[in-house]
Amino acid sequence: MAQHETLAAVDLGSNSFHLQIGRVVDGQIYPLDVLREVVRIGAGLTADKRIDRAAQARALDALRRFSERLKGFPRPAVRAVGTNTLRVAKNAPAFLREAREALGFPIEVIAGREEARLIYLGVAHALPPAQHKRLVMDIGGCVSFSLRYFPEGRVDKGRMKAAELAARQELGGMVRAYRALGWQEAIGSSGTARSIESILVANGYVAEGITRDGLDRLRSLLIKQGAADPNKLAGLRPSRAPVLPGGLAIMVAALDELGIDSMRVSDGALRHGVLYDLLGRVQHHDMREATVVQFMRRYQLDSAQAERVRKLALAIYDALLAGRRDEVAREDDPDRLMLDWAARLAEVGLSIAHAAYHKHSAYVLSNADMPGFSRMEQQRLARVVLAHRGKLAKIQDAGLDGSDGWLVFALRLASTILRRRIDLKLPLLRVAADTAGFQLELPQAWLDDNPLTADALEAEAQQWKAVGMKLVVSGLSDKKIAALGRG
Repeated sequence: MAQHETLAAVDLGSNSFHLQIGRVVDGQIYPLDVLREVVRIGAGLTADKRIDRAAQARALDALRRFSERLKGFPRPAVRAVGTNTLRVAKNAPAFLREAREALGFPIEVIAGREEARLIYLGVAHALPPAQHKRLVMDIGGCVSFSLRYFPEGRVDKGRMKAAELAARQELGGMVRAYRALGWQEAIGSSGTARSIESILVANGYVAEGITRDGLDRLRSLLIKQGAADPNKLAGLRPSRAPVLPGGLAIMVAALDELGIDSMRVSDGALRHGVLYDLLGRVQHHDMREATVVQFMRRYQLDSAQAERVRKLALAIYDALLAGRRDEVAREDDPDRLMLDWAARLAEVGLSIAHAAYHKHSAYVLSNADMPGFSRMEQQRLARVVLAHRGKLAKIQDAGLDGSDGWLVFALRLASTILRRRIDLKLPLLRVAADTAGFQLELPQAWLDDNPLTADALEAEAQQWKAVGMKLVVSGLSDKKIAALGRG
C-alpha cells in the first residue's frame, strides 16, 4: 500500500466545516494547515428535515475553497466525513452528489457510534498516555437545541430550563451504563467545549477547563444578559454566539447526569481522529479490516471457504482491471477492498438461516455497528453481498454503479465456481468486460467434466440478460489453450 507523507481530513459538521492537513513523521501526525468555515448547515435544516438551498450554497462554497487547497492530493490520502445533519437530512443524497463534485473527493456520512470512535481516537492522540480510565465527551446538537429552545437568540430562565430538561431526557437511557464503567478523568472535546472554557477563563470563573460551578455562573450571566452577545460576554467569538445557549444547556445537563464536577478540555476532535484512522489505513492498521475479522469470528463463518472465494474473486477483478489500458491492481484500490470484504462476509446470514441467507447477510451488514466503516460503505457492502446470489433483477433498484457491477460479477462467478466448498485445482480462466457486459472463457474439457457448474454458468448468463447485460461463456479448445500458453 502506498505511503503518504501528507494526509488530510475534512469534517462536515453541523456548525462548521474543517479541513485539517498533517505531515506524517515516525507514526505521528504534525499539523501543517487548518481551514475552518462557519457554514451552519444544521441551521438550514427545515421542519421537514431538508437542507435549504442557502445552507447548501454556503456549504458548497466552503468545499470549493477546500478543494483548491487539496489539489494534488491522491485520493487515499484524503478522507471527508459528514455527521448528524447529513445523517438526518432527507435530501442529503442529492446534496452529497454536488458536495463531492465541489470537493473533488468522496464524502462519507458516518454513523453516530463511528463518529464517537473517531472523536475518542483524536482526543487520545492529543493527550499523554495514562493508566486510568478517561471519559471523553463531545457535545453535539448545539445547533438544533439553540434553534429550538432559543429562537432569535433570546435566553431566559424558562427556555434554559426546558433545554436542560430535554438534554437530560436524551441522556437518561445511557447514563447508568457509563456510571457503571466508571472513570477517573473527564475530557471535553468539540468547539462548544473549547468555547465554554474560553468564556469561563475570560470571566475569571476558572483557571482552566470546565467546572460545574463555572457553568452555573455562566448560565446565570447569560440569563441576565438575555442573549449570547460577543460584545457583552468576554471570551465569546461571534461565530460561536448563535449556538452557545444550546451547547451550554447540553453541557450543564451532561455534567449533572453524569455527576461530573470538573473536566479538562482537549484540542483533539473528530478531524484529528479521522487523520489518525486514515494513517492506520495507509500503514496497514485499518480498523475496517479488524472489524471484518471480528465479524467472521462472531458469526462463525467458514473461513476456508471465505478465503477461497476471496482469492478467486480478487483474481477475476484484477483480470478485468488488467483489460483496461495502463490499469493495474492496487492494494489501496477502494473497489478492490470492498470486494475483499464482501467475499469474506457474504455468508454472515447463514448464522440466521440458509434460505435466502444473502438477504440476511445484507440486513446485518446494513444495520450492525461496524467500527471503521462509514454508513455509505456499509450500504455498499450490503448491496454487493445482496447481489452475489439469486436473481440479478433486484440489483436494478439497489443503486449499483458501474464499478459495483464488476464486484458483483467477480463475487457471483467465484461463488458459482467454488460451490463445492473444497480446494480445487482451478482451470485457466479468462475474463473481460465492456459496456455491454462480460466475457468468460474456460477450457471446454473442464466444462464437460463439470456439468453442474456449466449449467450454473448458463443460468448466470440468463440472469445478466434479464438486467440488460450480456455474459458470454465460451469453451476453449486444447489447441487454443496451448497457443495461449506459448503466447
